[in-house]
Amino acid sequence: MRVEDRPHGDPPADREAVILAELIAWVAAGRQDALRDLYARTAPKLFGLILRIVRDRGAAEDVLQDAYLRVWQSAAGYEPEAGRPMAWLAAIARHRAIDMVRRKGEVPMPMGDDEEEDWLARVADPRDAEAEFLSRDALLTCLERLEPMQRDCVVRAYCEGLSREELALRYDRPVNTVKTWLHRGLALLRGCLDDAA
Repeated sequence: MRVEDRPHGDPPADREAVILAELIAWVAAGRQDALRDLYARTAPKLFGLILRIVRDRGAAEDVLQDAYLRVWQSAAGYEPEAGRPMAWLAAIARHRAIDMVRRKGEVPMPMGDDEEEDWLARVADPRDAEAEFLSRDALLTCLERLEPMQRDCVVRAYCEGLSREELALRYDRPVNTVKTWLHRGLALLRGCLDDAA
């Protein structure tokens, strides 16, 4: 299957999004060769995303296989107009990883006071599967527009997979307040990144 052989006038990122969307459509039609091609194009990025959440290579490999099983089962539900294909794939992978970590009763990517880390840089990692189409500078600029506590909640929810309840405990705020921070923060980020695109 050589979708990329067709002539395109689109930029490379847009061309790749078109190819991935077509592969997902073929997966929805039951084509195993399309799933193999989709896997070859996207697995390294999704594996990196999963590994940062589960922090164990063997477990990450299991989650990756589980994620592609979910892609096979739910490809018919993907709608290109609802979002980029890589973001859809990354969301599946991230949710499978977080589910696995929670089943084990662990908090993903624990962070103590002695383990300071630049979370803004971490969320903007250019190897990140969801952020491949965003420039690091644009993401950092947009994150800086959020209030510090709101930004920290968004980043920890994304990078650590913390739930609203866990974030509420960490920041000593009501769950509804954290829910509002996350909802508004993600809406602001989306708008800012759309403007930067």
